[in-house]
Amino acid sequence: MSSDPKFPCSIHLQIPLPTPRLASTALKALQVDPELSPLVQRHFSIVSTSSTEPEESAQVLRVEYQATTNRMLRVAVNSFMEGLKLVLEVMEQLDVDVLAAESKAAIKSP
Repeated sequence: MSSDPKFPCSIHLQIPLPTPRLASTALKALQVDPELSPLVQRHFSIVSTSSTEPEESAQVLRVEYQATTNRMLRVAVNSFMEGLKLVLEVMEQLDVDVLAAESKAAIKSP
């Protein structure tokens, strides 16, 4: 996201997820809702944890916000965090990859 003088306040969030599929699912679930305020811009992408990893193994959800004021930025990011929390809770409860990882961890721990 380029630097725009109309949107001087910004934040870049990187949310690591267990698998590329979960990162893609989170991206699709979160980007459906449009940003409600014209005073805020956001951009979603999925990136790798390192530059040497192939693109198809990217599992970090990157979210870039720009806003006209710090207050608008805070409100937008708080709303995003609520949505992210819901998506992660649903993944934790219903996704087979997460359930399989939890059962493997439970078996390995004494």
